[in-house]
Amino acid sequence: MPYGPSSSLATPADPAVAHRRQPLLAHAAVNARPLALVYRIIAFALILAGVVRNSGVLSGAPDWSTLLFYTMISNLLCLGWMLLLIIRTARDLRRLGNSGTSTPSARGSGAVMMAISVTMLIYLIVLVPTRFQQGDADIFSLTDILIHIITPCLVIGDWLLFVPKGTFRWIDPLRWTLIPYAYLVFGFIYGALGGEFTPGQTYPYPFMNIEKLGLGGVALWIVALSAALVAVGFLFVAIDRMLGAAGRHIAL
Repeated sequence: MPYGPSSSLATPADPAVAHRRQPLLAHAAVNARPLALVYRIIAFALILAGVVRNSGVLSGAPDWSTLLFYTMISNLLCLGWMLLLIIRTARDLRRLGNSGTSTPSARGSGAVMMAISVTMLIYLIVLVPTRFQQGDADIFSLTDILIHIITPCLVIGDWLLFVPKGTFRWIDPLRWTLIPYAYLVFGFIYGALGGEFTPGQTYPYPFMNIEKLGLGGVALWIVALSAALVAVGFLFVAIDRMLGAAGRHIAL
């Protein structure tokens, strides 16, 4: 299994073990399921608010073209992951008690965290400068902040607070890039076949505009963004290992 076993610090097979109190910061995570559950419910609500506002579902005229963009896809991924975390935490809270952590996979959390970090990275490095140049005064609207800034921060915060550390591997950042690269393949193929992301526009993001930048320019952007993304991934791994080592000392 690519992302390792699920992470619950006790098993229901032995009631004595199931309800044994874990040190509050064991495994460099906050071992308090009620607190994790509250955080995750709030995070789910905020991520859902961003998705709903961006798609216009409640407006009576939803914009389904938003589903073509990586921003929406990555936010939906986070929404599904947060729902899974809520279900897992609620189940473990009932079966195992208040003390401990609950996540289907610590390394899976890393993959989701990396996927949404791409959204924030592209927004801050590419979209904000481009939209400023175009005179867009609504660049930091509530919807934009929710889907580009708040959702990534909530997912990263969940990992920092409630996911056991010390499981990431140095190869993981390269594996995590498969999600954004899969989107790049989709975006280029969809555009090449004449698909439009917005009326008259066959590319989803400015750095993918082959007509304007040429193949070389697009390739240069992808290489630069990939380097930044992988660097962020290695930073996550370094933090995970550092906190994991610190957590083992605390447990001792």
